[in-house]
Amino acid sequence: MWYCIFTEDHQDSLDKRLLHRPAHLERLTRLKDEGRLLLAGPFPAIDSTDPGPAGYSGSLIVAEFDSLSDAEKWANDDPFVTFGVYASVLVKPFRKTLP
Repeated sequence: MWYCIFTEDHQDSLDKRLLHRPAHLERLTRLKDEGRLLLAGPFPAIDSTDPGPAGYSGSLIVAEFDSLSDAEKWANDDPFVTFGVYASVLVKPFRKTLP
């Protein structure tokens, strides 16, 4: 089943986000290579595709897992959680309808 992982960043987390981004992307790339990633990306803190020093306010990941508990475990093991980029993580089942 698909799961939506919605995260919110700590204030002023851009430096930590940039530092730990390679490890974060490595995990997402594994999901993609396994055919389990529908989409992933950050929420710019301002209305711009490149927010510069304003940074990001969180992220959205939609990926396939065997269960809600597996999705939660995967989300909570992310380097952005471990190293204090994310202030909160919410995981919900998601039913893809379109396209």
